[in-house]
Amino acid sequence: MDPCFPKRMAHFPGEDEVMLQAMLRQLFQSVKEKITGAPSLECAEEILLHLEETDENFHNYEFVKYLRQHICNTLESMIEEEMEKWTSDQNQDEESGYDTVVQHVTKRIQESKEYKEMMHSLKSIMMVVVESMINKFEEDEMRSQERQKKIQKEKSNSYCTDNCSDSDSSFNQSYKFCQGKLQLILDQLDPGQPKEVRYEALQTLCSAPPSDVLNCENWTTLCEKLTVCLSDPDPVFSDRILKFYAQTFTLSPLHMTKEIYTSLAKYLKLYFLSRENHIPTLSTGVDTSNPNVICLLKKVRLLNEYQKEAPSFWIRHPEKYMEEIVENTLSLLSVKHDQSHLITQKILDPIYFFALVDTKAVWFKKWMHAYYSRTAVLRLLEKKYKSLITTAVQQCVQYFELCEAMKADEILGHSKHCGNKQKTFYYSGQELQYIYFIHSLCLLGRLLIYTQGRRLFPIKLKNRKDLVSLKDLLVLFTQLIYYSPSCPKMTSTAHLDSYSPASMLTEVLRILCDQKECAIECLYTNTVIEALLHPIHNLMKGTKAAPNCSETALIHIADILARIASVEEGLTLLLYGENMNSSEEKSPTGAHIIAQFSKKLLDDDISIFSGSEMLPVVKGAFISVCRQIYGTCEGLQVLIPYCLHESIAKAWKKTSLLSERIPTPVKVLDSVSSVNQESQNIMAWEENLLDDLLNFAATPKGLLFLQRTGAINECVTFMFNRYAKKLQISKHKKFGYGVLVTQVASTAAGAIALQSSGFINALITELWANLECGRDDVRVTHPRSTPVDPIDRSCQKSFLGLVNLLPYPAVYELVGNQDLPNKAEYSLREVPTCVIDIIDRLIILNSEAKIRSLFNYEQSHIFGLRLLSVVCCDLDTLLLLEAQYQVSEVLLNAQEENILETSESHRNFIIDGLSVERNHVLVRINFIGGPMERILPPRVLEKGDNPYPWPMFSSYPLPNCYLSEVTRNADLKQDNDFGKLLLCFKMSDKQTEWIENCRRQFCKMMKAKPDIISGSNLLELLEKFVLHISENLSECYFPSVEYIATDANVKNESLSSVQQLGIKMTVRYGKFLNLLKDSAENDLTLVFKHCERFLKQQQAPIKSSLLCLQGTYAGHDWFVSSLFMIMLGDKEKTLRFLQRFSRLLTSAFLWLPRLHISRYLATDTIQSGIHPVYFCSTHYIEMLLKVEVPLVFSAFHMSGFAPSQICLQWITQCFWNYLDWIEICHYIATCVFLGPDYQVYICIAIFKHLQQDILQHTQTQDLQVFLKEEALHGFRVSDYFEYMEILEQNYRTVVLRDMRNVRVQST
Repeated sequence: MDPCFPKRMAHFPGEDEVMLQAMLRQLFQSVKEKITGAPSLECAEEILLHLEETDENFHNYEFVKYLRQHICNTLESMIEEEMEKWTSDQNQDEESGYDTVVQHVTKRIQESKEYKEMMHSLKSIMMVVVESMINKFEEDEMRSQERQKKIQKEKSNSYCTDNCSDSDSSFNQSYKFCQGKLQLILDQLDPGQPKEVRYEALQTLCSAPPSDVLNCENWTTLCEKLTVCLSDPDPVFSDRILKFYAQTFTLSPLHMTKEIYTSLAKYLKLYFLSRENHIPTLSTGVDTSNPNVICLLKKVRLLNEYQKEAPSFWIRHPEKYMEEIVENTLSLLSVKHDQSHLITQKILDPIYFFALVDTKAVWFKKWMHAYYSRTAVLRLLEKKYKSLITTAVQQCVQYFELCEAMKADEILGHSKHCGNKQKTFYYSGQELQYIYFIHSLCLLGRLLIYTQGRRLFPIKLKNRKDLVSLKDLLVLFTQLIYYSPSCPKMTSTAHLDSYSPASMLTEVLRILCDQKECAIECLYTNTVIEALLHPIHNLMKGTKAAPNCSETALIHIADILARIASVEEGLTLLLYGENMNSSEEKSPTGAHIIAQFSKKLLDDDISIFSGSEMLPVVKGAFISVCRQIYGTCEGLQVLIPYCLHESIAKAWKKTSLLSERIPTPVKVLDSVSSVNQESQNIMAWEENLLDDLLNFAATPKGLLFLQRTGAINECVTFMFNRYAKKLQISKHKKFGYGVLVTQVASTAAGAIALQSSGFINALITELWANLECGRDDVRVTHPRSTPVDPIDRSCQKSFLGLVNLLPYPAVYELVGNQDLPNKAEYSLREVPTCVIDIIDRLIILNSEAKIRSLFNYEQSHIFGLRLLSVVCCDLDTLLLLEAQYQVSEVLLNAQEENILETSESHRNFIIDGLSVERNHVLVRINFIGGPMERILPPRVLEKGDNPYPWPMFSSYPLPNCYLSEVTRNADLKQDNDFGKLLLCFKMSDKQTEWIENCRRQFCKMMKAKPDIISGSNLLELLEKFVLHISENLSECYFPSVEYIATDANVKNESLSSVQQLGIKMTVRYGKFLNLLKDSAENDLTLVFKHCERFLKQQQAPIKSSLLCLQGTYAGHDWFVSSLFMIMLGDKEKTLRFLQRFSRLLTSAFLWLPRLHISRYLATDTIQSGIHPVYFCSTHYIEMLLKVEVPLVFSAFHMSGFAPSQICLQWITQCFWNYLDWIEICHYIATCVFLGPDYQVYICIAIFKHLQQDILQHTQTQDLQVFLKEEALHGFRVSDYFEYMEILEQNYRTVVLRDMRNVRVQST
């Protein structure tokens, strides 16, 4: 084409006109078939308008090329200008996409003057070209009509002609059938007419738009005539009728196609009911090369194709049309021949042919998908066509009976025919029965999903006394999995496409498992579970599971069991059976059987499948079921006796050794491939076992078991590798790695594993990239937006990740005894890689070098201060950072530098984001108190003239305005009820009886007058109770230890800097509450020194690389500090109480240093560094939380945070800063009087109290920060006493039993 052509359009020479005409002719010639089939002019226009979407050659047409070139030459420069202008003016962030730019520029161009001129010019030219073409077309049309008249004269005048052009001559005309013409066609279609006449009539009918035909008055008669003609023995004639039907289905609206569909369905029904037609029997099979069979299958296929398409549009039409289609279909499929003769001589029913063309009943799946059609289908099935469901169930029963009666090799052909590519022309009777079975299976599987479908059961079968219930059907499906044959060694692709009964049944059961309501009604019953576990029972007895049970069948069963175990209701059924509250234990539940079988598989105690290549897959499948169980607190409790962690760890170590011995591949191709395959299998099995071990970390006690295996480092490294590749944590897990990471980080060994794996390094690197560097791939034209929030959204995920990673056990291991780098200079490219670096670069900015090294100083430092605020809510972390890095001093110095001196006597603090944040942190870390005892300054400015009314400070003492005046201690006088409580201690003839009386009176006091139990009253109560109960040997858990050291003996002992700072903090808090005097510091120091010596007598020597196990207890002893305040600073009373209290079980859970490397614990428990409060108390808190406050439990999982971590923090520091002093006293008194299990119940009560707040902060994605920073506002122990008594009744037996076993938790 001439490139200058568009520029010369104004002149428009003749050769250009000819060229454009040629282009248009080429275009119309190419799309002629599409346009001639259009029923109207409007449809033809629509086809042309959407040609680019439907024609793959659209951009190759010369006319399209011409238009594109013309637009380019006319508007290209303008488009480029608009693009540049948009880019330069765009102030949005980098998320402004390509589509937005295109829409904007297109709009501007279309509104421009140049565009309008171009369109006007194009229209003028095209009008000239089109007018010329029309003139020429009319001349051609006249000549064509003259020729047509001559031809018509030569033919017989058997039908009238109209003035319409045929489809070859015009694309924008349509037939308009007159009544006479249609009547003529009816006459010509009569079977008595010559073949040529009938062909011609049918050809005329097929060439006409179906809408015109259907709108004629004689349409009903024509429809009947066509139905008769469908039986014509001539295949060509029959094909032409089917072509007309197909055109009607494609191009006509539903009310017209419904007529055609109905006529075809009725014809097929009559065809199958007629004895004159030679329909194949089961004994003869179906030969698809037979012309009659081909013709029949074409008709069935056409009907089936419409069945699958109809649901996409029938909702737009009246319900009666859809109902008529549904009823005609079900009527056809329900056709049954006389069953009096033998089954092998049975004439095939229509359902067999539908199963041939649509084996998996896709039509039924589509009809059942929408409520609109599903309602009609189920109603008709229930009222008129229930026989269709009955025969489907009957087919499944017959297939099962066949499998039971015959050997696997005799019926293997059933599952192989679909995969045999050579066998494509003939289906035997057995194969037809199998195809019908698959169709029935898919139909029933889809039916069971819906409530109305399940209500069709039970069903009565012939030759069967009992009705078939839903439960019976599911048991039948389950039995078929391991009784029916399966294709051996299928590849994954072949498996997905397989029509083997086991895989088909498994797919049906998977779908049922995914529908919660359906699964509860159908699957979650003892009967179905027993059927699933039946082959496992037999295998453990040493017998064959079933006549044809294979490894593949076991894998399918394990897959279904894993899906059942992944849902709460299914897990409960596996753990406890249907009657979980029943005292009768007739047989072990499903969880026990699965665990026993898995352990035997791992220990290679089952010899039937030994040496099989599929055995590792079977092992992996059943361990996956166990993983769903032991990944929950309640499931782990049930599986503890089986020590699965040991068996899995043993198998992993064995596999790990094998992977190291794999030889180096040699050059011979066969050996290379075999060695590679072997190594891949071993590595996959090794990773699978590591994944199984890793899932023990989902619960606190499971994490203890994992650490005992010695594989925690490898498991965490495996987890990090999957996390780095963004792989899913597990097939059935709904949430990510957050909970696992939080659990692991709550222990010292876990924190070390996270660091050595590279997890912490990766998290900090990602944080630094978002905080300081920004993304490298962001275009310069889209500069980064200025953050509005203190922590930008891009950094929020990293912030929460660090919060999860930094409870005190992790902080102590990662930071303890380490100095800050404090370099003289920091490179801008120097990226932090560890927690120490984060503290150095973002929190303690005590030099100009650190400040200059930050690109976004204010934003990054606020991030660091927010992180400091959260981690310092753990008082042990606060004391450690204060002892090692003098955090308070650094922050005070920074505030001092933020002072603006207006005169010698007047100094003002500059109020900015950093000074406000520092002020908040300083108050938080220097004042101790519950929600009513201290006032924390806000982090936001107020509106008005005084935006920040809170006083700032840069030195001690801190302003008193942050301390509340309403909670100072005041002793309440004893009343009659309290006197009764004290009287209990004098009536000690029957030890058990007085203890119960005392506890009962204490509960009564807590419910009625809780405030009396405080001050000197509480002191007296605790002293007398512990004195009496420690003299009762049945109540003592630990043996008595003689301790005779004096103050002089311990005076020269040294305390850690953390303990010393904690003592100072305690005295400050005690003085604030009017509980302690100035001299209390020396007495408390002596108490701590005595405690250390007393506990050291009961410690076991141990060597460990963990920092927390090297020497004394790593944190501060908050229980002793609390007790010293309860004893009003009396050193002697405190020490006497502690010596007696140390004999009680409660001391193990309230007084954490009590069991620090204690000889009363098992050696492997000591070496793990995990305290019983974590693996026992918090384990049961999570377990009870899931039952008692399920929404809160789910919120934790959605937030990627574990309840155990925050509970461990609360309990470790005796709720300091979270509860007011009187509530802390009530917490301690409640646990001492009523038992250590009340520690668990109080935490559950707290979560119940916080439910709405927790759900709200889950939505705002800051749950961790809320729980750690916020005090427990409004919570009073006494308010929840009745609730906790209910918890005691329900759970004490289990919880207290496990607490008593902490001394024997050894493997």
